[in-house]
Amino acid sequence: MVALAGVAGLAAGAMNTVVGSGTLITFPVLLALGVPPVTANVSNTIGLVPGSLSGAWSYRRELAGQRERLIRLGSASLIGGIAGAVLLLVLPAGVFKAVVPVLIIAALGLVVAQPWLSRRLAGAERQGSAARPVLLWGAVLLTGVYGGYFGAAQGVLLIAILATLLEADLQRMNAVKNVLTGLVNGVAGVIFIVLAHPEWTYVAVIAVGSAIGGQIGGLIGRRLSPLVLRGVIVVVGVAALVKFLLS
Repeated sequence: MVALAGVAGLAAGAMNTVVGSGTLITFPVLLALGVPPVTANVSNTIGLVPGSLSGAWSYRRELAGQRERLIRLGSASLIGGIAGAVLLLVLPAGVFKAVVPVLIIAALGLVVAQPWLSRRLAGAERQGSAARPVLLWGAVLLTGVYGGYFGAAQGVLLIAILATLLEADLQRMNAVKNVLTGLVNGVAGVIFIVLAHPEWTYVAVIAVGSAIGGQIGGLIGRRLSPLVLRGVIVVVGVAALVKFLLS
């Protein structure tokens, strides 16, 4: 059972580095292992932090020259991650259980629609360029709130936002996405360590698996078919939704 969580962590670490949505692998596995929903979410967030760091390191060449951008957008991710984590702990557990099916459905929809959404938004006429940095910062902030609260498809959201509001190569945007999601998971993880009650055995095996997976994701990120990856995410996400609704 513990080994299954480790394998899920490895797959999630690789998936998060490439595109995001790794939570749709690890979260349902923890539910299947009998971990309560909020505890599963807390444990999953902490366990995926090493994977985020590993994924960001694997894309370090693409991060060159982006220090100012990372500092600016990183501040939004940190604030959003703190807010989302606090919301998870302050709101009753019943709220999370009621909202999670909706979040999973929304995440799956984003995974499927992300290429179309990015093309649609990027192809639209861009006016008011002076306001774009403010819009970008606010969008990253809201994504951080979502990521601190649940996290599934946080990376997909960020890629869509960055592709729409930034003039940059996709691989460089993916590198920024890995750092921003790592900041959200990291700050939320610190809050959960202090204030929540993670399942530390599962945290440990997911952490090891996700760290290895982050390196694998960096190697295959430029080769793996996005269509295949999205198919895997959707299948796992639907299984998670069914499992959650039947539990």
